[in-house]
Amino acid sequence: MELQRIKELIREDNLVKFYQCPAWYGNNGIRQQALERDNYECQECKRQGKVSPAQNVHHLKEVKDFPELALVLDNTESVCINCHNKEHKRLEKYIRKKKPKFWNDERW
Repeated sequence: MELQRIKELIREDNLVKFYQCPAWYGNNGIRQQALERDNYECQECKRQGKVSPAQNVHHLKEVKDFPELALVLDNTESVCINCHNKEHKRLEKYIRKKKPKFWNDERW
């Protein structure tokens, strides 16, 4: 996929097509190369001393901000689903904050 097409998809807010293209998701695409390079292990968990399988490949510099790095292997790392969600702050809306207990000064 060429850079101009990637920029066009970003403008259209339609990066799904990029992530489905053979250059990214194909048998010899960047995603597969990153997983093989990292031995299918989550690199974030590895930094924390844990071992977990990687199912996703994360762009270190986001595609929306740096489209020219979208298909650069050195701009990727393999991560597990949990680490990928944390990186993109996808879980924040599901985390409920504890409500303070009811307090009423007139309570005896």
